[in-house]
Amino acid sequence: MKTIYCIGELLIDFVAEKQGNDLSKADVFTKKAGGAPANVACAISKLGGNSRFIGCVGRDPFGTFLLNILEENKVDISLAQRSKHFTTLAFVSLAEDGERDFVFSRGADKKLTYDSGVKNGFNGNMVHFGAATALLGGNLEDAYNRYFFDALTKESFISFDPNFRGDLWKGKEEIFVKKCRSFIEKSHLCKFSMEEVQLLSGEKDIEKACELMHDLGAQIITVTLGGEGTLVSTPNLKTTVPSIHVKPVDTTGAGDAFIGCLLYQISTLSKPVVILEDSDQLLDMIKKANVAGAVTTTNYGAIPSLPTLDEVENRLI
Repeated sequence: MKTIYCIGELLIDFVAEKQGNDLSKADVFTKKAGGAPANVACAISKLGGNSRFIGCVGRDPFGTFLLNILEENKVDISLAQRSKHFTTLAFVSLAEDGERDFVFSRGADKKLTYDSGVKNGFNGNMVHFGAATALLGGNLEDAYNRYFFDALTKESFISFDPNFRGDLWKGKEEIFVKKCRSFIEKSHLCKFSMEEVQLLSGEKDIEKACELMHDLGAQIITVTLGGEGTLVSTPNLKTTVPSIHVKPVDTTGAGDAFIGCLLYQISTLSKPVVILEDSDQLLDMIKKANVAGAVTTTNYGAIPSLPTLDEVENRLI
């Protein structure tokens, strides 16, 4: 089984549960561990895979809490860093249908520094880049870009999720698109939401948007469609894989559970790149990943809601 390195932010989600989607009216928040790449790392390890997290938290109680959560979920945190800056916080509002919105107070996540010794571990393994905060400049973006170069030179299987957050990119969407495209060009697997693929391609029609992403260089594209399932697009395949029916209460982490489950399955292959040529196996993997994403929406908080492999397989029966 291959090791999957997950690079990006680890932060506190302060969730305003059952209080609508207007943060100005929320007065009670629940502390949850969050950050898309960290969620993906936990999803992988909870399914039985090998994941290592690369990111930065503060030397404060929140940072300690977050690293403890990752350790409890059997994520390797030996490459995680700590900074004198306060741990990054995200305030999350939830509507009745489980959809959410974010407001960020950034701190330690942007202080990640590049470690040249990490690249040797990339050799023959898999690297997942989650970009919610990683393209906003500073140390983190520099480290992120250098790790991406290392993953390319070490012939790693590369996964990319733009994790677009409107609060972080207001008025700067064109910059976000430009920065994402260099990752899309070289990634084996890209995971988008419908809104993200439309933004990145400038095309409203989802299938045409995927064609434009393939033209850039993306090989496998998945577009998560909520309860409708996932659109899968490769140069030789375009189809929608349906999901199971659930009643969502919190969609936070659903996409991370999906991509974590997909990456876990790919990591069990002797050579991850063979999935690029096996459409039948890819569709089977997507079906299972859809279940992981759906199950995650049935409870509050991303990491506590991530399913085990048995829970996923039982819902497939």
